[in-house]
Amino acid sequence: MEFSITKLAKNLRRGQTGAESLLWKHLRTKQMEDIKFRRQQPIGRFIVDFVSFEKKVIIEVDGSQHSGEADKQRDEWLSSQGFKVLRFWNNEVLQNTEGVLEVIRYNSSLTLP
Repeated sequence: MEFSITKLAKNLRRGQTGAESLLWKHLRTKQMEDIKFRRQQPIGRFIVDFVSFEKKVIIEVDGSQHSGEADKQRDEWLSSQGFKVLRFWNNEVLQNTEGVLEVIRYNSSLTLP
């Protein structure tokens, strides 16, 4: 069976975590300051949780399965492509949604409310 990063991304969209689902409710259909975000988007050999190509911002929502060194290398490569990578823990998104959204707004060069 041939590996397809596009098919994997599609499967990840169907199986998103509770934290990803909650965040997507605030990002989808340009709900945040009229910025278009995509979810589970392939970039190079990686699939990122959320990305705004217009603002060059990537948002990663991490659970306990994430390792420091692998994420560091991934973030370095994405940064070398011109993206700003924002990482949040699942519990942070679930327990402090407004704070997470504020950080995203700020890092997307938006005016805070």
